[in-house]
Amino acid sequence: MGRRYFCDYCDRSFQDNLHNRKKHLNGVQHQRSKKAWFDAFRDASEVLAEEQTKKVCRRFIQCGQCDFGPGCRFSHLTVEELEALKGQVEAERRAREMQRRQLPPCNIERWLEERAKKKSVSSKNDSVSQPPTYQLPPGWPPLCELPPSLHPPSEWDEPPGLEWG
Repeated sequence: MGRRYFCDYCDRSFQDNLHNRKKHLNGVQHQRSKKAWFDAFRDASEVLAEEQTKKVCRRFIQCGQCDFGPGCRFSHLTVEELEALKGQVEAERRAREMQRRQLPPCNIERWLEERAKKKSVSSKNDSVSQPPTYQLPPGWPPLCELPPSLHPPSEWDEPPGLEWG
């Protein structure tokens, strides 16, 4: 029977050869299905900007449906839906601003100063070797609940006079 090609956008399969695949991928039905798929992932601000530039579809307003569907060059949104979309865009913008405010500002100079302090402290204490301290990231479960692969390295107590190699 041969290999078959399944198109996820159109939800159909056909015999896989160069001619059939090329014909399908360039077809109008595939192009519409693909556009509808990717339009589902657009954010509200893109949709709002596009819908505001379009005129209202008279056929959709009069009959409640349009023969062109999502491919129509006119807008199928009512005034209420357009206002709801504006509210959604505004809510997303406010949420992004709040998130931006909550994040601490990135300050490389402060980080470099702290790093230099740690290095200077560790260089002063070179005579007394201390094991490094490990901190788990915030939100992680306690150390006893973590798998062994995520435990910090353990101390190796080497007997005096042991030489490797």
